[in-house]
Amino acid sequence: MVPHHLTLAAQDLRLDVNPLDYLILALYFVTVLGIGFAARRAIKTSLDFFLSGRSLPAWITGLAFLSANLGATEILGMAANGVQYGVATVHYYWIGAVPAMVFLGIVMMPFYYRSKVHSVPDFLRRRFNGQTQLLNAITFAVAQILIAGINLYALALVMGALLGWPLMLSIVVSAAIVLAYVVLGGLSSAIYNEVMQFFVILAGLIPVTVLGLIKVGGFSGLADKVRRSALGEPGLHAWANTGSADANPLGAHWIGIVLGLGFVLSFGYWTTNFAEVQRGLSARNTRAARLTPIVAAYPKLMIPAVTVIPGLVALVLFSDLGKPGGPQYNYAIPLLMGKLLPNGVLGIAVTGLLASFMAGMAANISGFNTVFTYDIWRSHVKKDKPDEYYLKLGRLATVGGVVLGIGTALIAAGFSNIMNYLQTLFSFFNAPLFATFIIGLFWKRMTAWAGFWGLLTGTLAAFASYILFKAGVLDFGTELNATFWGAGTAFVVDAVVSIVVTLLTTPKPESELRGLVYGLSDASIADDALAGDTAWYRSPVVLGIGAVILGAALYIPFI
Repeated sequence: MVPHHLTLAAQDLRLDVNPLDYLILALYFVTVLGIGFAARRAIKTSLDFFLSGRSLPAWITGLAFLSANLGATEILGMAANGVQYGVATVHYYWIGAVPAMVFLGIVMMPFYYRSKVHSVPDFLRRRFNGQTQLLNAITFAVAQILIAGINLYALALVMGALLGWPLMLSIVVSAAIVLAYVVLGGLSSAIYNEVMQFFVILAGLIPVTVLGLIKVGGFSGLADKVRRSALGEPGLHAWANTGSADANPLGAHWIGIVLGLGFVLSFGYWTTNFAEVQRGLSARNTRAARLTPIVAAYPKLMIPAVTVIPGLVALVLFSDLGKPGGPQYNYAIPLLMGKLLPNGVLGIAVTGLLASFMAGMAANISGFNTVFTYDIWRSHVKKDKPDEYYLKLGRLATVGGVVLGIGTALIAAGFSNIMNYLQTLFSFFNAPLFATFIIGLFWKRMTAWAGFWGLLTGTLAAFASYILFKAGVLDFGTELNATFWGAGTAFVVDAVVSIVVTLLTTPKPESELRGLVYGLSDASIADDALAGDTAWYRSPVVLGIGAVILGAALYIPFI
């Protein structure tokens, strides 16, 4: 059953498209499928299908890394947050993404890439044991299907607005398009489409931002109108009034923002989420793998210009957004498109939106099919089959993942702000995983069973925190603030249990930990540097520090 307000909103959002807009959209779909057919010719082994044969340069994997994240939650969700929480939404980028992306590139990516693992759960198998691998593989697979549902639901919303189709029909057709090009070309198809989609997304969102600012009188006019809105002056600041959770739109204390979002949620997502890490693992050598998230960090710093600013514009142009009887916060971008864009430009913008959702869902599905095939089926069900068997299974898992995503799209339909839903999922699955990872990476004494029990209890603690909040037993104010504290709780419980279990069990010998723990290098791994890799402007440390400094500087006008 589709909630009544969704069908109402879809009718209200019907866009005034003409044949030119449809032509632009058709050209995009033909290009997407063409890339899938072209990539199919390079698929000879399961490594080609799941990791692009580890052959791609850093600029390709970096843009794909970012594009894979520019899904429904980024475009619709961050604009929705702009309406609901104001300028404070930039925390999700400048403290809640870039520092963790830099840490991934400088510190963690060498362990992933040089150990030749095919996934994050595979790394956990080698560092801990098969039980930890299986637990993480199952939770990751569930999370990817749920997040794929978010992207699919948002994709269907735009299809419904464009064509006037019922939500369920839009979901099925949208799923079929993504399924076609991922099944055809595997990760290579997804990555090359993601690079193209990155530019298509910007081409669609930049006109919305520019015309929106013109409509409200520029930056000064927007600021004046936000002050007169429900958010008021606090809606224009990122850090002001965060000394009290009751005095800012986020309803969060600065401690929750720094530790909950900036550390646990952020590092938990960016450093352990295989849907993004997979792009780095497809790079051609260690330096390219390290540069992958750092290349992505620079455009990531600027994305608020095309998500948060449109959210603020929608706040002042559509006073009923998020109100009883009005459209959901999630509709901010589509409403702006319908109000501001002329035909032709509208077609580009709709194509950009569809590109963002397809990129996000393709990342979820390509991550799901890899982990299901390698970390669940091959590791724990059928271990010694020919490579062709796993290649075929990967394609079948892609079909299964998309079918399951259709079901979870209906779950996403029940949330007024899909970003809140996504952050809840991250607090469940990514926050405890980060605790297990970071302790296991820097403490060689941590034992195999400490990895398993820490991860399990941390995940259960996050669920318990959320259930108690929804039941009214714990009061965290806003749902978003509840995810900050839930993530922190999961991290602490995981860490404490990991330490206790470690002290009661026997560690692995150092010989089994080489290349998997900080300070224990593996001399058997050959240097894979290419000509030019030693140049300072290709240094992950130099570029990473630059990204963090730039992120801090961007905060200055919005403190």
